[in-house]
Amino acid sequence: MNGSENPRKPEQVWLEVETDVPERLDAWLSERLKLSRSKVASLVSEGRVRIGTDPIRKSYRPRAGDRIAVDLPAPSSITLVAEPIPVPIVFEDEVLVVVDKPSGLVVHPAPGHPSGTLVNALLACTGSLSTVGLPFRPGIVHRLDRDTSGLMVVAKDDSAHRSLAADIAARRVGRGYLAMSWGHLTQERVSVDRPVGRHPRHRKKMAVVESGRRAITHVRRLEQFAAADLLALRLQTGRTHQIRVHLLDLGHPIVGDPVYGSGWERGITGAGGRWASELARRSDRLFLHSARLSFDHPVSGERLSFNSNLPEPLSSALSWARQTGRR
Repeated sequence: MNGSENPRKPEQVWLEVETDVPERLDAWLSERLKLSRSKVASLVSEGRVRIGTDPIRKSYRPRAGDRIAVDLPAPSSITLVAEPIPVPIVFEDEVLVVVDKPSGLVVHPAPGHPSGTLVNALLACTGSLSTVGLPFRPGIVHRLDRDTSGLMVVAKDDSAHRSLAADIAARRVGRGYLAMSWGHLTQERVSVDRPVGRHPRHRKKMAVVESGRRAITHVRRLEQFAAADLLALRLQTGRTHQIRVHLLDLGHPIVGDPVYGSGWERGITGAGGRWASELARRSDRLFLHSARLSFDHPVSGERLSFNSNLPEPLSSALSWARQTGRR
């Protein structure tokens, strides 16, 4: 797949359900398709969501083995083009590639952002990606936010894609993150088990909402500074903005988070406030990095593990914090 045109016609997407889903169909599809619940509800009511030829209700709970067809409205015309964008490749073989994504790089094309993405970069350096999943997301098994850096696995082969997706759903893929958060946790370790879904008023944001999907994040404090904690986080589930939303829900948003923690440091008073302002200036981006990734190779079964060091400017900001703000 070196480049392909998406014509202006309805797009049929097939979603294979690997394990029983506890959520309703509309919630599950909203997360998988990255559409609002109201948009998904419209698709269901119009008979655009089916198992075989039978339309299904939005209250249906998908079961293992279901093959769900969704007729999406005609998308905007987007061409997938290979682009020479530098992306560090950590590992590559015939069926997958592990990359160390830079902050600021969008993972896949979308209306309003048709090029300059990780997918465009990988088409240039790998030659082909899997065709499983949604349009314009070839190879994408899991995602990182644009401003999050670090490790991702991408599938080059359809069988590998399905295997990796099933392992993620079954929680057999290990994903570990490093983050700096404002303030101080009251415990060294905490597990957050709070549902995450679309914000009820701000549709581009996520929030802890009772109608959301179950989300579990395990948090461990590594170091404590004047006005911030360095955290190690492990995902048990993988919802959009999960770590960012869960830390905000704890009252400790991530340093440099432009969506969930913008200007948070200005509310910190005294000497700690001056230190916090300097940390925010030195970090100069979302302080969230995918530092560890482990999974079973979909062909050999070998357990593969990868680690990624904090990139700049986060590494220098952490060094400065250790010199000036240890508690």
